[in-house]
Amino acid sequence: MKIFSGIQPTGDKHLGNYIGGFRQYARTQELGDAFFCIVDLHSITVDYDPRDLHDRTLDLFAMLIATGLDPQRSTVFAQSHVTAHAEASWLLSAVTSYGQLGRMTQFKDKADQREFVSAGLYTYPVLMAGDILLYQTDRVPIGDDQRQHLELARDVAQRFNARFGKTFVVPEGIYPEIGARIMDLQEPTKKMSTTGGTEQGTVKLLEEPDAIRKKFRSAVTDSGREIRRAADKPGVTNLVDILSVATDRSPGDVEQAYDGQGYGDLKRDVGDAVVELLAPVRERYLELRSNEPELLRLLATGAEKARAASTPTLEAMYERMGFVTLS
Repeated sequence: MKIFSGIQPTGDKHLGNYIGGFRQYARTQELGDAFFCIVDLHSITVDYDPRDLHDRTLDLFAMLIATGLDPQRSTVFAQSHVTAHAEASWLLSAVTSYGQLGRMTQFKDKADQREFVSAGLYTYPVLMAGDILLYQTDRVPIGDDQRQHLELARDVAQRFNARFGKTFVVPEGIYPEIGARIMDLQEPTKKMSTTGGTEQGTVKLLEEPDAIRKKFRSAVTDSGREIRRAADKPGVTNLVDILSVATDRSPGDVEQAYDGQGYGDLKRDVGDAVVELLAPVRERYLELRSNEPELLRLLATGAEKARAASTPTLEAMYERMGFVTLS
């Protein structure tokens, strides 16, 4: 089985990234031949600082390893180091409709927030489709917010296969059963985010333990006192889901454990559990990030493996689309 997923090196990584992404990556790498990509080309579709992109790419690579990816077992690499990704994106744009891209929810949300909207912001779902399809991916571990992008990749694969002959595996998603979407602690109807969320409601992976505990103590809850997951209790539902993941218990077990207790007890215990969960991640990250030459060596190894794996698919695309090949 082939596994692929990618994550952008933008913004400080937070608890939602860990629960919906990093934790899944470490588990799914055990399922087969796994590829995990730092999608740095996606990061230039909005205003950015070049130095920041450089540093955050290395930060993210260290974080991926710190949260459980094994670069000996999985192929972990930066998208810009494998030119097949940019080439595949252009080729796949021929089988992606203008209307499909215009309906992408994330594009509409981001475009509404900016005066200047780059063409890349509109077309980057095609690049994402290429990221996935180049590796003949069977399964894609992603968060719930990426369902629409994966559906586009599936549509593009099916359209290419129908027009040019069977070339791509049509991938399927793997979504977390619990914690597919971790919400902002201050605005629990909105996804936790370092770019669109609140500062006090976003738990960053590298924050000091006391700062993490403080954020959970001040988390917004709901009317009433009953601790249960429900559509009308988004704050409590979010806390129960986080504690469920952090302590490896089912949400039902968490609810039962807090029967008759107040929100204060729950918030205290969630904060403590998250601190304990993230402590080894923070320690390992700092160790890795202090050795940049080793990070670059591992990145180069990952890029070499990814080039070898993606080349046969790219060559097949060129050939089946009618381009003259020289070998």
